[in-house]
Amino acid sequence: MSPFSIGVLAVSMSVDAFIASMGKGTAGPRPSLAMTLRTGAIFGVVEAITPLVGWLAGVAASQAVAEVDHWIAFALLAGVGIHMALQAWTRAEDAPRAASLWATVVTAIGTSIDAMAVGVSLAFLQVNILVIALAIGATTMVMSSTGLILGRYIGARFGRIAETLGGVALIAIGAMILRDHLGGAA
Repeated sequence: MSPFSIGVLAVSMSVDAFIASMGKGTAGPRPSLAMTLRTGAIFGVVEAITPLVGWLAGVAASQAVAEVDHWIAFALLAGVGIHMALQAWTRAEDAPRAASLWATVVTAIGTSIDAMAVGVSLAFLQVNILVIALAIGATTMVMSSTGLILGRYIGARFGRIAETLGGVALIAIGAMILRDHLGGAA
């Protein structure tokens, strides 16, 4: 994967954590620096671990599906991207936003399920999963911290659009993988 693709993937995987953090920022008092860093760290660590878990599961199955791995990667990325885009428009806007540590961890896990599916798809490609997981985790940490702060100022007004764009980006990455494996790369 190119550095650009890794960057797009990291941002795409971080959008839902950004949205969740922004929602958390709109629900409570002005976040302190400690709360901002804690929230970013929780989301970042969880988001870095889940693609590794997915990748390990995918590696275990990769030998059996080597002939169709590019189709699997495309289907998983496209499926996650479509789900992400649709969820942006079907999720209730008034979902509860608790400020506790437990609620933050549960939210981080919930927003990272898509990263696990992406990890499975990455197992079928020749990639350095540690670099990708660290990029996703670091990006998520920054975006979650930023989202928490921005939530106080702009609310969830633009969240659905950002999440939809993240889903479209995942579909595009899946399509590029399929194109490259089918011999369409220049």
